[in-house]
Amino acid sequence: MQEIRSYSLNFGPQHPAAHGVLRLVLEMDGETVRRADPHVGLLHRGTEKLAESKPFNHSIGYMDRLDYVSMMCNEHAYVRAIENLLGIEVPERAQWIRTMFDEITRILNHLMWIGSNGLDLGAMAVMLYAFREREELMDCYEAVSGARMHAAYYRPGGVYRDLPDQMPKYKETPWHKGADLKRLNAWREGSMLDFLDAFADDFPHRVDEYETLLTDNRIWKQRTVGIGVVPPEKALAWGMSGPMLRASGIAWDLRKKQPYAKYAEVDFDIPVGVGGDCYDRYVVRVAEMRESARIIKQCVAKLRTLQGPVIVRDFKVAPPHREEMKRDMEALIHHFKLFTEGYLVPEGETYAAVEAPKGEFGCYLVSDGANKPFRVKLRAPGFAHLSSMDEVVKGHMLSDVVAMIGTYDVVFGEIDR
Repeated sequence: MQEIRSYSLNFGPQHPAAHGVLRLVLEMDGETVRRADPHVGLLHRGTEKLAESKPFNHSIGYMDRLDYVSMMCNEHAYVRAIENLLGIEVPERAQWIRTMFDEITRILNHLMWIGSNGLDLGAMAVMLYAFREREELMDCYEAVSGARMHAAYYRPGGVYRDLPDQMPKYKETPWHKGADLKRLNAWREGSMLDFLDAFADDFPHRVDEYETLLTDNRIWKQRTVGIGVVPPEKALAWGMSGPMLRASGIAWDLRKKQPYAKYAEVDFDIPVGVGGDCYDRYVVRVAEMRESARIIKQCVAKLRTLQGPVIVRDFKVAPPHREEMKRDMEALIHHFKLFTEGYLVPEGETYAAVEAPKGEFGCYLVSDGANKPFRVKLRAPGFAHLSSMDEVVKGHMLSDVVAMIGTYDVVFGEIDR
């Protein structure tokens, strides 16, 4: 009887290494991949259509739920698109806060990536290290917005509120008390800026620890070096961006090439790879975390001296202060109208993009003069990256498919939308 050599294998959508609900239909020859066919759409929530059925300011929360590891960067693209159409000039302090939180978000994303990718390839410890720092930064999200993930902190015209003067502290528990509790709260005695200053000073040493675990680790290099090579011309043809593009040797970064917020005023380098393989993409992301810490330090130094409003004082776009609402009937009416009807946005179209941790995240917005968008189209980096899966993994082993999915850094909230 003839032996059947070729067979189809369903990788996902309930696979822990699928990073979401990716269904990958693999045609296998033994353990070698002949063909990879990604099936997406299992998570589809109709975000763009939902955004078209609500006032502009009601959809900020949807942006957090797209790439739910890079929440504020998604918000940034959406509110920038609205600001372009409204012709709003965002206060300078708000621009610096946005720049700082974009970089906090970049570190949060890359910490999640290095931990989960390590798990995918068999390295358990690095996730425990990465989440140690991630929890500290999640506290910053919670301190400014009240939520640890879906912040809705960026608003058209600025940010929801100014940075707190006091960071929340750890409470005494049976496991943390006395000298240990004092050590945990050492950075939290002052303001958020004091906390972030201390964090940015300490963080490069923490990145050194991740590198000690992985960078020269023989098994890690065997799993990543020469795996999933993406030549620069292919990376451009597939519409890649972010670390996927830069690891292939192309120094393209919207923060440098098309600066927004206050990126033109901060000093940082663009890490670039040479081989375009999984290992280079790891090295680029690790280097990006170090650069983000540099940018956060510069933002903290600027925000210490720069005072002023953090949102425009235009009650058609931004709500009045709560104290004003309590004593001024007109302010109360403005607040009610803003959160029920929103605001009319002049006719026109715009595209606003940010350098999100995974690549270029963009929002194409069309207004017909109403209080709801006529069209919302979101440009997610992961969707473009996933289109290259078949060609990149062809000829590799099944275990290399796991490495490749991990190195794409896919999140299906933004891919399926």
